[in-house]
Amino acid sequence: MEAQNQKSLERIVSQKALQLGSSFPCQICVVGFLCGVCIASLFLGAFTSLGSPLGFGWSSFSPNSQPASLCNSTSENINCNFRPKEIEELRDFQRIKVNNDDEKTSLLYSAWSSLMTEPISSRNAFLRDLGLDKATIPNAPHLENCKLKAETNKRFDERLQTDGFPPWTSWKGILDTHPTAMTEESSYLRRQEMFGGSFPPWVSGSDEENYPLTRKVQRDLWIHQHPLNCSDSNVRFLVADWERLPGFGIGAQIAGMCGLLAIAINEKRVLVTNYYNRADHDGCQGSSRSSWSCYFLPETSQECRDRAFELLGNNEAWKSGIITAKENYSTKEIWTGRIPRTWGNPWSYLQPTTEVNGSLLSKHRKMDRRWWRAQAVRYLMRFKTEYTCGLMNAARHAAFGKEAAEMALKSLDGKWPKKDSTTSKHDIEDFVWSNHKAWIPRPLLSMHVRMGDKACEMKVVEFAEYMALAKRIRRRFPNLDNIWLSTEMQEVIDKTVSYPSWKFYYTNVKRQVGNLTMATYEAQLGRITSTNYPLVNFLMATEADFFIGALGSTWCFLIDGMRNTGGKVMAGYLSVNKDRFW
Repeated sequence: MEAQNQKSLERIVSQKALQLGSSFPCQICVVGFLCGVCIASLFLGAFTSLGSPLGFGWSSFSPNSQPASLCNSTSENINCNFRPKEIEELRDFQRIKVNNDDEKTSLLYSAWSSLMTEPISSRNAFLRDLGLDKATIPNAPHLENCKLKAETNKRFDERLQTDGFPPWTSWKGILDTHPTAMTEESSYLRRQEMFGGSFPPWVSGSDEENYPLTRKVQRDLWIHQHPLNCSDSNVRFLVADWERLPGFGIGAQIAGMCGLLAIAINEKRVLVTNYYNRADHDGCQGSSRSSWSCYFLPETSQECRDRAFELLGNNEAWKSGIITAKENYSTKEIWTGRIPRTWGNPWSYLQPTTEVNGSLLSKHRKMDRRWWRAQAVRYLMRFKTEYTCGLMNAARHAAFGKEAAEMALKSLDGKWPKKDSTTSKHDIEDFVWSNHKAWIPRPLLSMHVRMGDKACEMKVVEFAEYMALAKRIRRRFPNLDNIWLSTEMQEVIDKTVSYPSWKFYYTNVKRQVGNLTMATYEAQLGRITSTNYPLVNFLMATEADFFIGALGSTWCFLIDGMRNTGGKVMAGYLSVNKDRFW
């Protein structure tokens, strides 16, 4: 991909050189100009190779071409900062006319990159350098408006003063903010609908497309975690830090918190999470530093958090049991304790949609824990923050941005970047289409290949066996050729060249060569990288159409739960093993 961009740049330069004329003085100028560009390119290449605070980018690799790193990223407040090489190069060719599709694709991709990364005060100047007007830039289908999304999520997660519930309705997005919807009658109908049983907007799909009772459970969890009055003497709390021992990966940390949420439900306490070591880095700023709220909305209201932290210093509250901490419970209670029976035994009628060794598993041990952890992790990850939204934008733009640019230009019949291609926005875009998810190439298969030190806990399976399952899916869905690959092992990435009929996407991060413990590997990556890139892979897996993993891995176990509470039960799950918890 990078080679194509370089060729595109060379064509632009060649065309400009021809326009300068054939006189000897002009030729000298052109040669000098080209030398300057080469020197600048070498300098920029050396500069960008130094990396960034995040320490990772994203790569896409089609075996029909050479793999290329699409970007480096840094953390600027809450956004990933992209500076693809072609952006810098295009600065030297202000207002150069682009004549072919490759050049237009590169230009549009660069323009989108600049809108993602440049401070507002310098955006116009930057686009002027490219000879563009912001109003003429087509919509980026693969990117979300993170600021607007965060505001909407916050609105859906706070009680209204009027009736005590968030504005959950039978529709999603921000349709209820349209002026014609804000009438007294519609407000009344909305309240009636709310009390009649409308469900949280973070649940996708119908009851039939999710684990049993998912929509009701998510609604009840939110109500439990958001009391009307947190200062009421009857409201009790469980305040817990996230596990922080080096041996605990993100998956284990989340699984532990799912256990603590179960204890809180059983004891009728509000769970309040405290210190989260993986958010203790410069990407998480202000009050979100060292907090789960850097990545996802808090598990309870700010009022309850304030009240719980106030009670931490109250000896009487500890003695009376109004407040407890993780240390009040045994390891067994947290990890293998009683699953909440508030909703009966919905796990007893789970339908088999998980396949191992060619057969669907209809019964297995710990079905109750599988169901509960799916509900708990869905609640804890119900809404992404602006920071996490920015990480996902960065991942999609690096992996799919060029494809999105090609699609956008095709829809404009090649007229862009002419200014007459501008189209005004309409209400349907702002309100009705507000909830459409960012574009990714579909169908997309997500694959998590867990090897390394996991061999001490489960049977490690070679990459070829994962790909054998991918081929099985493709036999049923022959249009499948995209794989989002998640793995900590470099040998897995190296083996992708053996599958030329697939297109692989993966994070461009340092991987293991040989066997290291996960704790050692994460220490080498650094805290910000070892947190951000796994969460990106996790969320991509939940959005993908299909998933292949190893259910012996806690990480895959949690991905499976998120998919089964995200409308993907009927997509099924192909696992290479059934170790550990079956």
